[in-house]
Amino acid sequence: MMPVISNGEKLFVSKLSYGIVKPYSDSLLCQWKTPKCGEIVIYLYDNKIVVKRCVAVSGDRLEFSLDDERNYCLTVKNQKIPLTTLQYLNLKNSDFVPAGYILAIGDNYEVSVDSRTYGFVSEKNILGKVIGK
Repeated sequence: MMPVISNGEKLFVSKLSYGIVKPYSDSLLCQWKTPKCGEIVIYLYDNKIVVKRCVAVSGDRLEFSLDDERNYCLTVKNQKIPLTTLQYLNLKNSDFVPAGYILAIGDNYEVSVDSRTYGFVSEKNILGKVIGK
């Protein structure tokens, strides 16, 4: 897939969509809503702001398979997502998204570093929701 958002592009973000962020922190002081599948969220990873799409939320089932060319695939809500061997090894022990976490994946699957690589994202670490560009 092609990326929806390019590097350096300006975005409008609602930092109050899910709750109030603790000052000088990457976690929420209080939370009143959780991300939904399809929403584009921002969070901190490795001291950088990351923008990814939420493709699965707490309790969603994860199914793993091999495609015709013997490449690993992750299926979430009837959406097939390609995995490298390392990404498969990182996620293979999870049948469901754990409570309080999301699976966040970049739209450009081939080059995106996302939850497939570093694991599930805690809802408490989500800083906001992208509402426009």
